[in-house]
Amino acid sequence: MEIRVGQGFDVHRWSPGRLLLLGGVQIPCEQGLLGHSDADVLLHAIMDALLGAAGLGDLGRHFPDTDPTYRGIDSRELLTTVRDTISSQQWQLINLDATIICQRPKLAPYMPAMCQEIARILNISPHQVNIKATTTEGLGFTGRNEGVAAQAVVLLQRISSPSSTSDAG
Repeated sequence: MEIRVGQGFDVHRWSPGRLLLLGGVQIPCEQGLLGHSDADVLLHAIMDALLGAAGLGDLGRHFPDTDPTYRGIDSRELLTTVRDTISSQQWQLINLDATIICQRPKLAPYMPAMCQEIARILNISPHQVNIKATTTEGLGFTGRNEGVAAQAVVLLQRISSPSSTSDAG
């Protein structure tokens, strides 16, 4: 049995005139996050963790911000692609744990919906998804309300060798 841990981290700055999307859920806020895609910082951190655990590089390698194809794209679409990519390599997600780091808005009311949406996209139980939020007590760029950060850790298990065959020989 092969088991791997992956970690991901992402940051986006606040930007007026954009929607705030976290974990595939729209959060009421006077501004959103700036990015080439929809800037869902939580899904980006999760994708980096998944790709890293599977040994498949990072988000930028698969969806470069220099490619106009991904301009404004819904990060849920990208997460679906990442899910399919790791699945094709025979990886199964055991669990994921993520933290959103920001001073505002208060996210507790939206975390159950985030867990549900992420689980739906990844075809896993919501019990395998844990989302937390924290502030930085006014310190650093998140404490100054300049942006939002997210980090994620995942555990993957290989369900079979990608080169294995059913031939007993």
